This record gives sequence, C-alpha cells and structure tokens, in this order.
Amino acid sequence: MEDKPPPYSEKNGFYNKAYDGSLDIAQLEERKSEENRKLQKEKELEDPWALPDLENTETPWGELDTCGKILRVAWLIIRIVMFLAFLYFFICSLTFLSDGFKLVGGKSAGEIFRKNEILSNPVAGVMIGVLATVLVQSSSTSTSIVVGMVGGQLLDVKTAIPIVMGANIGTSVTNTIVSMGQIASKDDFRRAFAGATVHDMFNWLTVIILLPIEVITGYLYILSEKIVNSIDMNQDFEKQEFLKKITKPFTNLIIILDSKQITNVAKGEDVKTLLKDCCVKETVMQNVSSLVTVNETIMSTVVEVNKTEWGLEKVKVCVEKCEFAFKHSGLNDHEIGAIILVAALVMLCVCLLGIVKTMNSVLKGNIRKAIRKFINYEFPGRWSYFTGYIAILVGTGLTFLVQSSSIFTSTLTPLVGVGVVSLERMYPLTLGSNIGTTTTSILAALATDDIRLPLQVSMCHLFFNLSGILIFYPLTFMRFPIPMAKHLGMVTSKYRWFALVYLIAMFGLFPAGVFGLSIAGWYVVLAVLLPIALLVIFVGVIKVIQHKKQSCLPKTLQNWKFLPVCCRSLEPIDRTICGQFTCCKSCNNKYEDEEASFEGNQHNGIPTRSDDTKL
Repeated sequence: MEDKPPPYSEKNGFYNKAYDGSLDIAQLEERKSEENRKLQKEKELEDPWALPDLENTETPWGELDTCGKILRVAWLIIRIVMFLAFLYFFICSLTFLSDGFKLVGGKSAGEIFRKNEILSNPVAGVMIGVLATVLVQSSSTSTSIVVGMVGGQLLDVKTAIPIVMGANIGTSVTNTIVSMGQIASKDDFRRAFAGATVHDMFNWLTVIILLPIEVITGYLYILSEKIVNSIDMNQDFEKQEFLKKITKPFTNLIIILDSKQITNVAKGEDVKTLLKDCCVKETVMQNVSSLVTVNETIMSTVVEVNKTEWGLEKVKVCVEKCEFAFKHSGLNDHEIGAIILVAALVMLCVCLLGIVKTMNSVLKGNIRKAIRKFINYEFPGRWSYFTGYIAILVGTGLTFLVQSSSIFTSTLTPLVGVGVVSLERMYPLTLGSNIGTTTTSILAALATDDIRLPLQVSMCHLFFNLSGILIFYPLTFMRFPIPMAKHLGMVTSKYRWFALVYLIAMFGLFPAGVFGLSIAGWYVVLAVLLPIALLVIFVGVIKVIQHKKQSCLPKTLQNWKFLPVCCRSLEPIDRTICGQFTCCKSCNNKYEDEEASFEGNQHNGIPTRSDDTKL
C-alpha cells in the first residue's frame, strides 16, 4: 500500500487539503499566507546588492611544483595582456561609436542649434542638449558646438546654459548601452544596469531642480561671470590629450572626422562632409591681396575708388593630407556612419565579453577580494564619511586623464556588473567624472582666441555639476540616485526588455516629446507635464509611507491592489512580449524553476541559493 504524505508538506510549504480534511479552505489559505510571509522575510534578509564572493578553486601556490608555478605565472601574464588588449579595443570601439553617430546625425545635431527662436525656451534648450548629445554620443562635442556658437556670438550665455544641462544628461547614454552587454547574466546585469543608471538619475534630478532655479535667479550666469571677470586672460593654455595619443594610431587608420564642421553647420555654413581632409597645417607668411576703398579727388570731385593692395599676412596652409580606410571609399557620410556604427557595436560587445571573461578569470578568490577591498575601502570610524569625497577626486582626475566621462563610466560599468566595484562606490566616482569632463571643456575654452564667453559657458557647466553634488551627496538621506538606480536594476533583472524600453524612452521619446510640447509654449508644457509631475510626486510619497509606516495610510492606500494589474505591474506587458518570443518563454520558465528551487531550499533550512535565482 502506498504511503500517503503527511498533512504538512515540506516541499509545498503549507498544509495539503487532500490529506487533511479537518482544515477548511480559509484555514489553508491563512497557513499558506503565513508561510509566504516568513519566506518573504527570509528573502529580505539577503541583500541582492551584496558583492558576490567567489571561492578560490585553484591549487594553493605552496602545493605547486616549479613547473606548475611557472605555468601559472605565464598564464596570468597572458590573461592580463589579453585584458589590456580587450580594454584598449573597447575604448577604441567607444570612439568609433561616437564617430558613427556623428556621421549619421552630426549634421542634424548642428542644424538643431540653428533654431535660435526655439533655443530661447529653457525646456526646449535642455531637450535639444539631450538629443544632440545622443546623436553625436559625446557631451564634449555638443558642448564644443555650444561654446563655438557662443564665441561666434550666435548664442548668448543665458541661452547656452540649458543646452549644457541637457548635454550633461545625454552623455550618460553610452554607459547605459554598455551595461546591456551583460544582459546574459541576471545578477551581473542587475548590478551593471544600476551602476549605469545611477549617472542618469543624478543628471535628471539635478536638471529638474536647478533649471527652474537658474531661470528664476540666473545664479549660474552671475557666478560664472564674476569668476571669468577675475581671471587673467593673457595667460597661454594648451589643451592636453592623454588617452587619445594611445588610441589615435589605431582609430585614425579607419576614420578621421573634423568635429569643427558640426559647429560650422550650426553657424549656417554649407558643409559637404565631416571627413577630415587635412591633418597637418602650418602657419606661413604669404602675400595676400585685399580690395580696399579709398577716396580720390578727380576734377575737384571726391570719389570712392576700389584698389587692390598687397601685404604679408599669416595664413594656414595644409602640408599633410589625411589618409584613412574610408577616405576614397566613394560612400557618403550616412553610409560610412552606418557601417562604422554597426561595426563599433559588434566590437564593443565582443570586447566587453572579453573584458568580463578575462576579469573573472584573473580576479579569482583572494585576488578579487584584495582588489575589491582596495576599491571599496572605507576609512575607519568617523572618517568613513570622507571616503566618498576621495572617490570623487579620483573620478575627477581619471576623467581628466582620459578626456571623456563616457569612457570612464563605461569602463567602470562592467566592473560594477562582475562585482568588483559596489554601487555605493560607483556613485561618487560618477560624480567625479561629471566634474572631470568640465575641466576638459575649460581647457578647450582657454585655448581659443576669444576665451571670455566660452570660458563662462564652461564655468556654468562646472558649477552646475558642483551644485548637484552639494544637493545629492553630502547628506546620506539625499542620495536619491542610488535607491532609484537599484529599483531600475531590480526591474531590468526581472524584465530584460525593460532596459531597451528605458533607453529609447529616456534618451529619445521623452526628450523629443517634451521638445515638441515646448515649441508650442510654456502653457502647453505646464498643462501636460505638471499633472504628470504631481502624480509622480504623489505616488512617490505614498510608496515611502507604505515602506516606513503603512498603518498611517487609509486601508485602501496601504497597497496598490485596488488598481488594475496593468497599472501596478509590468507582468501583463511581459506576458505579451514573451508570447511573441520563444527565447523569452524559455528564460521565464528557467527563472520560475530556479525560484521554486530557492523556495524549497529555504523551507528545508538551506541558507544558500544560486546566483541566478529570481528576486
């Protein structure tokens, strides 16, 4: 005779009605809910953002013979060289990605800046800054366009400030794209996406707060003007390029662009191509003719006569033409840009995969622990508060060295994904990169002929980022970008497609939509965005109260179950998307099985769980 299982099943985690007729349905549901609450509390004790700790599976060094030690050292050197090679080509792929976007959308970005009547609207200016930076994949390029237009008196400084704010937002799109390279691993993707979007959240929050303050008070304009007026403008400054000296030998073999041509498009000049024609120019003295008008007396009558005069003048002449792979291809800018864009994305994904694999291979056990401990080190006692400020300085210095915040943050994003850098350490490093990228624009402005107005724009950029740091870093409870990024990371780890939707919406549809509304005027923008903003604030406040003190709320607002499922969950959309793709179905089934296994382990007293379980 077959043995019946007990009324309480350890596998199921609740009493089974089929074998316990003494319990009614209500009692069964109550016991099931109680078990689920216990399970939820056990899950909450585990920190999903804790850095993974890998065991050292290698044979201890002391147990190796001489030959084994030599082989291990040689293999370690080979992996380090491979890692550096992948990192080099990864940085080159970011350069190609920027060049491809410039070729495809650079002229469009330049033409956007020509619409001065639209730029006078601060909201439109911010959105133009976002869209232009996304098109050229470089805040340095979009900011240099603005600086050039200010220097050419095509824009005034007050109009340029919102555009620079938007460029600050658009620059974070690159590391968000890079984070999607780790989409195959659930935990790595959660950490990487959060590490990338913490930059987005800081930039958006800073603009939302500081843009109205600037429009009302003009404090950035006034502060930057006073500082510029106090600087000695007679000093000579030279822009330094450190990282590009290493990457240019390879990237210049493929493509060389003249970014100044985008500025020329913005100025209204007719530009046929962005490809650079002359690489080396020299200043020489040449006889130059000029047509002048002079007054002459003819028959007692003073008349104006045009005469040609000759004189020596400094002229720049080309002494070396540029040569690269696409120079004589016969393709137009859009075709070359599309080819380079696709190749750069493939190269970026391959290099990112190589970086992650070699990093995981090299950084094992004790080595990873040592490096992670060094990067995430906290000063002892009360001094731990100042650790983040050291990280800000490090981020500033490294970004200044590589001359690009996108490259710096995009290099850190995979490190956050594999668990070497914590999200709490990524945040101050990102803030430092925001400062570092402004020092590059300041040096660029100082190297121009008429530096006063361009330098004022760069100073506005600097103090905009410093103001954001003063708001969202010194007080720990004000570091909203960290929990916001964690929430996005949790959502994307459960719904992978959300990352692509976020990327398109935050850096494409939303800026374009707000830009369209701002063209119609302030009243239209307020009529549409103000109710949405109030709704978001209301939902945020209710969620905080639900989390902190749920009993203070009316019973209806203690949870969101009174809303339709489609208004409080992405599950219906997920089912629709997964219904169209077989791979999504298999992935979902895999995670459901892992979740069931995790729940079973918890009920059986097993504290450990797989790295890929659903949270």
